[in-house]
Amino acid sequence: MTLMRVLSRKAMQAGSSAPCKIWATGFLCGVCIMYLFGVAVPPLRVPHSRSVYPPLRRAILWNFTLTEHDGVAATGESASAQEKIEERKRNDHATEARILQLYNAWSSMLNTTSDEVVKSPDVPWPPHLDDCKLNVERNKRFDSYGDNSTFPHWTLWKGSLGLQLLNQKYSENANQYRKYPPWIVGSDEENYPLTRRVQRDIWIHQHPPNCSDPSLRFLVADWERLPGFGIGAQLAGMAGLLAIAIKEKRILVTNYYNRADHNGCHGASRSSWSCYFFVETSSDCRKRAFELMQRKASWAEGSVKVKENYTSKQIWVGRIPRMWGEPWKYLQPTTEINGSLIASHRKMDRRWWIAQVGTTRTKSDIERLVWSDHKPYIPRPFVSMHVRMGDKACEMSVFGFEEYMELAGNLRRRFPSLKNIWLSTEMQEVVEKTKFYPDWNFYFTNVARQGGNITMAQYEASLGRETSTNYPLVNFMMATEADFFIGALGSTWCYLIDGMRNTGGKVMSGYLSVNKDRFW
Repeated sequence: MTLMRVLSRKAMQAGSSAPCKIWATGFLCGVCIMYLFGVAVPPLRVPHSRSVYPPLRRAILWNFTLTEHDGVAATGESASAQEKIEERKRNDHATEARILQLYNAWSSMLNTTSDEVVKSPDVPWPPHLDDCKLNVERNKRFDSYGDNSTFPHWTLWKGSLGLQLLNQKYSENANQYRKYPPWIVGSDEENYPLTRRVQRDIWIHQHPPNCSDPSLRFLVADWERLPGFGIGAQLAGMAGLLAIAIKEKRILVTNYYNRADHNGCHGASRSSWSCYFFVETSSDCRKRAFELMQRKASWAEGSVKVKENYTSKQIWVGRIPRMWGEPWKYLQPTTEINGSLIASHRKMDRRWWIAQVGTTRTKSDIERLVWSDHKPYIPRPFVSMHVRMGDKACEMSVFGFEEYMELAGNLRRRFPSLKNIWLSTEMQEVVEKTKFYPDWNFYFTNVARQGGNITMAQYEASLGRETSTNYPLVNFMMATEADFFIGALGSTWCYLIDGMRNTGGKVMSGYLSVNKDRFW
């Protein structure tokens, strides 16, 4: 059930349309700008200029700003204003041509093998591409029991070197109660209390060594599919069901996922969570659960239950498992609202729990095995900013883009090098307002946005199921990589991003919010 450790299983494979391919290509052109200005072309110095480049058939639209550091234009102090404009146009045209050429070359690499890429000396190696196919292989290996039901070799997680050692039948006396999941980064002080232990215990609970054990019981649940339920709300609902499953000592098995019910998800992954992420339990346990659902005796004995066996109150506001005590009572306050740190509120337990459930993963041997763990290039430092408006006003107090940028300004006063913002929003007016902030570099997905007062359900329907699922996941993946966070915690989506921060080694990054959750 952890999101950060599970990576898209569909992208970077021939014939795949996977969200990870969107992730890989998504940041492509933004990096082209950074790469070309820093490496491929001579430095271009333009006074207070701002250019918004066309989509170039990519998933990301960026807004790149260059400023003159010493007040002297690249054409010299004596150049006229008209000459400066003409020079700028010529430079822009040449730069865009180079960007398009490099973008096309890198795009062609997505459908080639690693060996073919290495043999292409004329094209510079793209430092930001991620080998999603290798990630799938690596994560699958460390998300499963080994031969003879041995515990996963979590100490060999980093890079592909772990896979190589396992292929050589590297032996280790793995003790599941002395190992912690490697997908949790940072020290214990940089995460919510007990995060490593909880992640280990959830994995063990969801992955029994023998799924045929007659004493095992299951909870099979479809994802919420009511109109207006966003991905954040769906995950929050599933967090409640996992809490029930753990308290009743059941294995949670997720079933129909409406957001994967589209042509981009093929075969068995159609309508399944596994189209985007690794499943929450093993295939053997899933098979066993569905077998029990076909037997009347299993229902009578209580061996299997479904979501409909529980009330909405039990799912959404039910008691959080107490097997780890009450660690939420000593959370370090790192959330600021209206200039004040929030030390506690009425739903601290649920905030802690949702964060735990939502935590979501050649040439020479050293390059192939040891250096393989590098992540895609992202310009740093950058802040994740989710601006939620529209019909959300019926659930929370909404604020204009100016209030969000005021918080960004507060961050910059403390961290002067902060200039990049990953902006996620459903409102077109927010994107248009970015032009009033020339001192910031804005990055955002190139997707149609709301232009009027329509509901979120209507907006998602206008995009289509595949697009309305893929792009939020791109935003989520980018947000989890951020160095700083700004949003509206009255939004479940921001709530989820905040949870990822608190279990992703970024507790001390803090979260600046324009409002609070209505249940606090």
